[in-house]
Amino acid sequence: MNSKMKKVIAIGLTAMTVLGLTGCGAGSKSDLEYVKDKGELIVGLDDTFAPMGFRDKDNKLIGFDIDLAKAVTKEMGIKVKFRPIDWSAKEGELKSKNIDCVWNGMSATPDRQKSMSLSKKYLQNRILIMSLDPNVKVNSADDLKNMKLGTQADSAALEAIKKDDKYKEFKDNVSEYKTYDEAILDMKAGRVQAVAIDEVYAIYNNKNKDTLYESPFNFGADYYAVGFRKGDKKLTAEVNKAFKAVIDSGEAQKISEKWFGKNMVVFEGYDK
Repeated sequence: MNSKMKKVIAIGLTAMTVLGLTGCGAGSKSDLEYVKDKGELIVGLDDTFAPMGFRDKDNKLIGFDIDLAKAVTKEMGIKVKFRPIDWSAKEGELKSKNIDCVWNGMSATPDRQKSMSLSKKYLQNRILIMSLDPNVKVNSADDLKNMKLGTQADSAALEAIKKDDKYKEFKDNVSEYKTYDEAILDMKAGRVQAVAIDEVYAIYNNKNKDTLYESPFNFGADYYAVGFRKGDKKLTAEVNKAFKAVIDSGEAQKISEKWFGKNMVVFEGYDK
């Protein structure tokens, strides 16, 4: 090996050493350390999703997820900061570190399991079929072939509807709206006979707005989880640990009963 070649190798080894040392320094802070050092968890949410996270008449942020996030971060020994975001841009907000997690009645869909690190499922929601008329009853998906059904676009409800085995037979009867409220307004006008709606919103609606009647048939369970950046495994595990403590103490059940009148809290899945 000539002297020129030795010099090139020496320079290369020096560069690798410098890079290695840099990696062991401040730049290698873990996802959990990043949040702990800030002293706060920045939660991204759609602040119009009642009763999970929304504004009251005084513009104060309230909701089930707001109360639960406060309890969990208190258990972690850090503060929580809520940051309203464009819901359709949530993955980008995570990647840019504008937020640390998405926590707002977010369904644990297969796509989100791939694109995010998800907490354990913490709430079991159902996708119900409800009507303003107690005599309108859906006993099976077959009944939807002769009924106009409304739901919210890009919602967990719409996703559940599309997964139904009979969807192709009744899909032309399904109308999509920007919000559940708009779907309910169209039901009042007689343009649809029933709506497919999240159970959590149906409970809130019945408490604060119109009385809706539940059909025997529904589109099944939908679970909520908190979404973190894909590689943020330590932070996810720490939040899960705090979740368990808040559930074991009974505080999570109290929060659920406050908002829903019953305990809808679960704690399952995503141990990786």
